[in-house]
Amino acid sequence: MRILLTNDDGIHAPGLWEAARALRPLGRVMVCAPDREQSGVGASMTLQIPVRVTPFPAQVEGVEAYTVEGTPADAVIIATEVLWDSPPDLVVSGINQGANLGEDVLLSGTVGGALQGWFRGIPSIAISLCTLNNFIFGPSALVLRLLAQQIGEGSLPRPLLLNVNLPNLPLEKLEGVEVTRLGRRSYAEVVRHGDDGRRKWYWIARSRPVWEVVEGTDVWAVRHHRVSITPLTTDLTAHPLLPALEGVAKALAEGIRVAPD
Repeated sequence: MRILLTNDDGIHAPGLWEAARALRPLGRVMVCAPDREQSGVGASMTLQIPVRVTPFPAQVEGVEAYTVEGTPADAVIIATEVLWDSPPDLVVSGINQGANLGEDVLLSGTVGGALQGWFRGIPSIAISLCTLNNFIFGPSALVLRLLAQQIGEGSLPRPLLLNVNLPNLPLEKLEGVEVTRLGRRSYAEVVRHGDDGRRKWYWIARSRPVWEVVEGTDVWAVRHHRVSITPLTTDLTAHPLLPALEGVAKALAEGIRVAPD
């Protein structure tokens, strides 16, 4: 099995190497990750300027590693298009240091990296540990290896994009695994500012999230000490609104028809 591994926490993040260590027994593993923190960049790509790629001394024996001066999406694009001689069997993004629940997936660099694999028809996993400190990576590494094994065996449908989140608990305290839908995890942005005498600067941060804990969601699963596995797709269409907008479309069409030249 040929596995490409990236993240948005950067090449030095311990979760990245825990993932590499877990996946290495399954086959060939290549790490291609940003050279610095890239949280919150989503699926953005670097355009108009070159992206530097540098070999990196791998922290896991038998793993090939590179850094990119760019985003997780850049890393996956460059690795799949250039560094691999043919597409890998699996793209993994993580293990992220922090949750990617609910609306997080729209901004997450972790999910953005996995999306680039999915865009290329490659089964892809984004995996996150829901804490910002005192990381217990063992259960996440185990879940990742077991999922990768199932993908390698052809046990899961394709195309496949999975968003996996784990509570920061030892294995014996996990209370199961749930297949979930995205929940609601809302933030308020906090803008701090200052002035150094030459120019003003602004610092955008996030307040503590408000969790909407509804059974069946990823948020609910993690709050109840369970592993959350959410299948994702890129269809952001608000399907319930389609019928309601038909009248709007007709009115617009009529307005265009009768508008003076």
